[in-house]
Amino acid sequence: MNPVLALARPDILELQPYQHASWDPSLERMHANEMPWRAQGDNSAAGLNRYPEPQPRALLERMSELYEVPAANLLVGRGSDEAIDLLVRAFCRAGRDSVLITPPTFGFYKVAARIQGAGVIEAPLLREGFALDVPAVLDAAQDAKIVFLCSPNNPTGNLLDEDAMLAVCRALAERALVCVDEAYLEFTSRASLAARLDEFPNLVVLRTLSKAYALAGARLGTLIASEEIVALLKRIIPPYALPASTVEQVLALTEAPQRAMAAARIGTLVAERESARTRLAGMAGVVRVFPSDANFLLVEFRDARSALEAGRSAGLLVRDFSGAPGLAGCLRISIGTPAQNERLLAALERA
Repeated sequence: MNPVLALARPDILELQPYQHASWDPSLERMHANEMPWRAQGDNSAAGLNRYPEPQPRALLERMSELYEVPAANLLVGRGSDEAIDLLVRAFCRAGRDSVLITPPTFGFYKVAARIQGAGVIEAPLLREGFALDVPAVLDAAQDAKIVFLCSPNNPTGNLLDEDAMLAVCRALAERALVCVDEAYLEFTSRASLAARLDEFPNLVVLRTLSKAYALAGARLGTLIASEEIVALLKRIIPPYALPASTVEQVLALTEAPQRAMAAARIGTLVAERESARTRLAGMAGVVRVFPSDANFLLVEFRDARSALEAGRSAGLLVRDFSGAPGLAGCLRISIGTPAQNERLLAALERA
């Protein structure tokens, strides 16, 4: 048994999960109170009149192939957001337990904790390079059930040091989960930490199709963890979390030809990112362009408001992070098509 399960909420460990209708595609369905006829115009393969498979086997096998992890270590859901929410609900008791975050970082970790009534402990990234402050994390994590690390980090764009993240896993082996969010990993050459699951039972990795695979609207995220953690989260995930249409589309759009196209587009985007970084760094109105291993750049401007308006004047929207702690004057710029990038850069140069 994974000793990390001792950290889970006792009531979740004892919970009798919802018993969904049994799944046997070889038999005709008269057991789930479904309409026997399809809706007019329904051309889906499975039929939208039927409940979808709770954790679709074909989808798990595809994600297993994509992420090179056994299917038994996977849980699929509605984006990484659902996985974050499930982790907090399974391990944090309202009013008693906490999560640890390393700001500036992805904002939903804190939101999920607050919704659950859990506390939020902060161990900020080091200002120089936004590196992980391991001593501060370990000191602050004494009272945390989950440590959330985002690598590459959003909104700063940098990879966290792998040895530093594993040091946190090792030090917190039976005291806390360490959840590493790898939403932007495809834009780097680094291997996933999922390969280290056997060494670190408290490690959880999040992956998504939203970024590199151009499927943000499909809302498909994958949690990778020990079989025991996956089994625990299956107790509380809604029984039919993924729409049948999403499953069919994801399977079709992650075939080998689509994956090859995604790889080519990633190459183009990385080249565009580096070109934009060089050009931005030469602008008088730019204080600095932070290094990025993601599909965006964090840029500090002398006048962020004027830069925002310059983008709007070109019909383009970028994200204002100037109000976030440690990010005064900073805008996050997603890398677009070459034409979009040129429009934005030209507008900023004029401004």
